[in-house]
Order: sequence, then structure tokens, then C-alpha cells
Amino acid sequence: MTNPIEDIEKSNVILITGSNTTENHPVLSSYVKRAVTQKGAKLIVVDPREIVITKFADIWLRQRLGTDVAWINGMMHVIIEEGLYDEKYVQSRTVGLDELKKTVEKYTPAYVEGITGIPQDQLVAAARLYASVPAASILYAMGITQHITGTDNVKSLANLSMLCGNVGVPGGGVNPLRGQNNVQGACDMGGLPNVYTGYQKVADLAHQARMQEAWGIKSVPQTPGLPVTEMMNAAKEGRIKALYIIGENPLVSDPDLNHVKECVENLDFLVVQDIFLNETGRMADVVLPATAFAEKDGTFTNTERKVQRVRKALDAPGEAKEDWRILCDLSTRLGYPMSYESPEKIMEEIAEVTPSYCGIRYDRLEIEGLHWPCTGTDHPGTPCLHMDKFTCGLGVFHAIDYIPPAELPDDEYPYYLTTGRVLYQYHTGTMTMKSDGLNTLAPECFVEISLEDASSWKIGEGERIRVASRRGEIEAIARISGRVEKGTVFIPFHFANAAANKLTHAALDPIAKIPEYKVCAVRIAKT
Repeated sequence: MTNPIEDIEKSNVILITGSNTTENHPVLSSYVKRAVTQKGAKLIVVDPREIVITKFADIWLRQRLGTDVAWINGMMHVIIEEGLYDEKYVQSRTVGLDELKKTVEKYTPAYVEGITGIPQDQLVAAARLYASVPAASILYAMGITQHITGTDNVKSLANLSMLCGNVGVPGGGVNPLRGQNNVQGACDMGGLPNVYTGYQKVADLAHQARMQEAWGIKSVPQTPGLPVTEMMNAAKEGRIKALYIIGENPLVSDPDLNHVKECVENLDFLVVQDIFLNETGRMADVVLPATAFAEKDGTFTNTERKVQRVRKALDAPGEAKEDWRILCDLSTRLGYPMSYESPEKIMEEIAEVTPSYCGIRYDRLEIEGLHWPCTGTDHPGTPCLHMDKFTCGLGVFHAIDYIPPAELPDDEYPYYLTTGRVLYQYHTGTMTMKSDGLNTLAPECFVEISLEDASSWKIGEGERIRVASRRGEIEAIARISGRVEKGTVFIPFHFANAAANKLTHAALDPIAKIPEYKVCAVRIAKT
């Protein structure tokens, strides 16, 4: 996030897209609702489903699945044509506007309606509203990123925000909402195949030298590893023989699960480290029991880049150990002695090797957290990024054309499928499905289907139906709803016994390597 969460209530206009905010980020959604109901903010929601947050919206644009670049370009077309963009900001802080203008020229409201289904007048109204205020915030989540054009979608939102001078201002910004509590921290710590901590590229000689000195070794790998979405294929092809999975359940969360199961079965050795035995753990050769959040000391870095302390409240059960102790013990047995006195000492090393964390110490986190970048022990942290200038100097507009999804409905598979979450279950249910209360509120998988489609198939509420794609099929109960349009079904991905990801497409974004979970083609039938 370029801006802190509290800035949502400083926004004049909030644009939410690809985020079922009230169900996926219920606490953060309260900031949005307060901004609208108590502080006069206007809300634009762009989503193919009639999610709860649309009830608070001044404008709701209902786009076809996978057409986000088109409607964003359409909004920019209107803003440029009507001279509504922030010319002073664009001239002083950005480059590439001329190329952007050429690309969005053809994205007239009529042309965009043909691609997205968004009525022309609604698109124009949204563009004018977004461009009319001093500070407009964009909030997005995996409904934007989980496409073969996920990177393009994010760049397009950045284009829109920069065009109207909304990056580097209180109440503005481009703000991805992280799906889990320490996803941001994991990425910051180098949990990506091409970077060390703080997004330092592994191919950079200076970064290599910093790590070698800190770790007391002569060399480090100089080329990126594989992203998780390519590891499975490598296992199937025999290029990966062993896999070590920590805190992840790919046998439910990865796309095209039948294929994933084949890949995992082809491994010679599988290690799973987790707090509960999940579907992936049941296939493991070795399971290493880890501690839960309340059983250890450390830090989390949340969606707004705020580093916060976590303090041990309970002793761990059985032989469970903190993740860092397991990793240190394993490293030592493999020949590289690794030992730390405490998590605090690990944080001191993080600060040593990570420029954006170099001012963060435990004693500074006792009462309040700190937003990175925090570049010195007397630095107050940086709640809002790019205030005076962009990190790279000038903000770069990217001229991007619309590309359709990898798989569209046809005669054999005539329906769109999109997937997501529900409020009362979390990710693959490893934790939430241990709770009787939550299981009472969300007991099983369902297929959300429109009244028109249910009528044409003579499907009643609660009846079991079969959903099939080119990759697999599942059975679940029907939930007849006005939330989805005719021709589209929605399935939550939490439930292993009717796993939506048996159906989803494994086509990847070529840059981020994220799968296209949010759109594929399916057929339905009564069981």
C-alpha cells in the first residue's frame, strides 16, 4: 500500500475493485464505511458480483470477468478527452503520457461497453467523479491480480492514479489489500525467487556482496529461483526431486488440483512444516510441527507496511517449535551452523542487510509499529510513499492494451466461473475449520448461481449440482442469488471436499507468475 489504512478516511473518493472488502478484509472495510457514511466520501465499486460493499457505493460498475484493463483505459480516455487530469502533477512527476494517450484513444465509452458490458454513461460518471476531487484512493485485491493480465491490471490502476495526481498525497494512493496477516512481511523478507530482503535483486553484485559479508560466506546464488507456480511443473518433469512447504496448503489452494496432486506424487521427498495437519501434510514424508502466532515472539508486517511486535502468550503443545528454530536446526545439520539467541537478534540482522528496515529495532516497536521504509534508528518511518518524488525518480506511465482471459465460455463449457472467499472461513480452512461456530455459519461449499440460470436448469435452492471444467469436476449445493449475473457462477475455494481449484485454470501471468483463478469456463448440471 502506498498509503496507511487510516488514510482511507481522508479520501474524497474511494475506488474499490477486485476486492470483496467486507468479507475478505472486514476490519479495513469499516474504514471505508465510515468514510462514506460519516465523512462524506464517495465510493465507486467495480466488481462483477453484487458484493455487500456495493450497497455503500455511489456508482457500481459491473464488468465482465477479466476485462479490467479495458474499463481502466476507458476511464482514462474520458479523463484525458475532457481535460480532467492533473496536468501540473503529470508534467512535473511522470513520464510516458503521450504513449498512454495513444493507447487509450480507442477506448471510447462505446468501445469499452462492447468489451466490459459497463454502460457508457456509468463509465463516464465514474471517470468524472474519480478525477474531480483532491484525493482519491484505489483499493484492490486478488480480483485484480489473479489473471494472466494481473501485472497489466495493477499497472493500469497506477496509471489512473498518477493521471489524477493521487500518488504521494494523503487520502490517495494505490493500495493492494493483502490476503493474509504477514504476506507483506514474507515478501519483504525475500520470500520471492528473485530478491533478497527488501526487494534487493539477487542478480545485483552489490546486493550479493552485502549478503555474503553478513552471512560470512564466499558466494551466494546469482540467478533467481522458480516461483511457486512453476515448482509443481518442475516436480512433474523430475527437475525438482524434493519440496519443503512451510505454512501453505497447495493441495487445496493451487489451480488445477488434479494436476498438482500428480506433481506432488512425483516427488521423491516432501516435507511439510505447519501448525495443523492439512491436505498437503497428509501426503508428506516428514511433518515438522510448528508454533502458532500466540506461541512465539516476533514481528508481523501488515498490509500497510507497518512492522508490529507479536509476543508469546502460550506455550506450544507437544514437540512444536518456532519456525525459526526448526530452520536453524535444519541448517546446522546440513552443514551451515545457524544459531540466534532470540527473534530480536534475527531482527537485528534483518536491519543490517535490509535498507528499508535498517532503523527498525524491537525497542522502537514496544508501543507502536513502524512503517517501512525506516532508514535510521531516529527515522519515524514512512506511512505514505512517494510524497515528494517517486522512488525511481519519475513515475512511469505504461501504455497497456486489453488482452482477453486465457479461457472463455463456449458451447461445451458455456458459463464463467470465478472464485473467492467467504467471511466465515479462511483460505484453505486449516485453522477456521477447527471451529464449530464458524463451521455452523459456513458449513460447506456452494455454487452461487443466478435466478435465470437456476430456472433454466430447474435447479432449486440447496439442491446438489455438478460443475465441470476441462480440468476436473466437483459437486456442491446451489445457492440461488442476485449477486451473480446470468452466465456466471461463483464458488468459494476454501472447501477441500469440493475444491473449486479442481476447476480453475493454471494459465499464468507472464511476469508475476500468478494463476488466473478469477476466470475460466465451466458447465453445470443437476446431480
